[in-house]
Amino acid sequence: MKDLLYAVTAGLVDDKSAITIVEDEPDAEGVIVFHLTVAPDDMGRVIGKQGRIAKAIRTIMRAGAAKQNLKVSVTIE
Repeated sequence: MKDLLYAVTAGLVDDKSAITIVEDEPDAEGVIVFHLTVAPDDMGRVIGKQGRIAKAIRTIMRAGAAKQNLKVSVTIE
């Protein structure tokens, strides 16, 4: 799942070396939280107008997780 998030994000940003993804352990409900951090200049590209790209990233991650019977959440920091 971490590789999927990286692949999607790398296609959006200019500074690929600034991408950091931290994966939390599953919480009580079994949800795995991914914390995505990018360069400040690329933040707008990852969030998009009115958060549309961020919402799309979260949708892709949920769809990929559903195939593996997982629950995921993505926070962009």
